[in-house]
Amino acid sequence: MDDKTILKRISELVDEEHRLRTEAQANEEGTDEESRNRLRDLAESLDQCWDLLRRRRAARTTHGDPDAQGVRPAPEVARYLQ
Repeated sequence: MDDKTILKRISELVDEEHRLRTEAQANEEGTDEESRNRLRDLAESLDQCWDLLRRRRAARTTHGDPDAQGVRPAPEVARYLQ
């Protein structure tokens, strides 16, 4: 996966997140469980994408191979401090 593809995926995830949050605000009862679960999944996926993009850029900066970087598991990425 190249940087352009990762950035496109981030954009898609953010768009979906915004759509769900807008729908939740319009719904007087708030966010249903399915939407809350999807929002959590979106946040995890976004964290993974941003992590991968940062590591690819770091590898390129240090003359490493950005293509050698892979997606880390969500629980591993979730423990990082931003």
